[in-house]
Amino acid sequence: MTTFTDPVWRRHVDGFGEVTIRPVAPAADADLIHDWVTRERSRFWGMRDASRERVEEIYAYLDSLTTHHAYLIHRDGRPAGLFQTYEPAADPVGECYDVRPGDFGIHLMVGPPDGGTEPGFTGTVLGAFLDFVLTDESRRRIVAEPDARNDRAIARLVRAGFVPGPEVDLPHKRARLLFLDRPAP
Repeated sequence: MTTFTDPVWRRHVDGFGEVTIRPVAPAADADLIHDWVTRERSRFWGMRDASRERVEEIYAYLDSLTTHHAYLIHRDGRPAGLFQTYEPAADPVGECYDVRPGDFGIHLMVGPPDGGTEPGFTGTVLGAFLDFVLTDESRRRIVAEPDARNDRAIARLVRAGFVPGPEVDLPHKRARLLFLDRPAP
């Protein structure tokens, strides 16, 4: 299980600050994640009624898998988002579409704003996360599957270059598939 908190990725973004990404440490991060996922603004994450213990249990389980991972992204040392990655062939979503070699799945949640909204914040955080995900050359296409009712997330992904696919039924939600092909070199 992950117990370290060292960043696995770091980049300075002009006009934004130092962005770092590190694996979630389930026990150490459970309070923060519980606070975020149980807020009304996070209703599409599907954990609004989860106890702190359940949140830790879920992220400990994710930490035990080789196909699914969870990360916290920080801006200047402050938590800014929660991201999960997965191999679609090892996830229920893989039963809903024709998985290609090099497909790589993501879930994302931007943390609650400190002191109000900031124009460009979500796009910058998403861009940094996608840069991190695409550091692995084997990843040819990014797959996202937000709740089909989450118009804001879908619109944000489309603005980032994702192409909408079909709506699919997953065990816990109706989702909209979106795909982002790796940019040509």
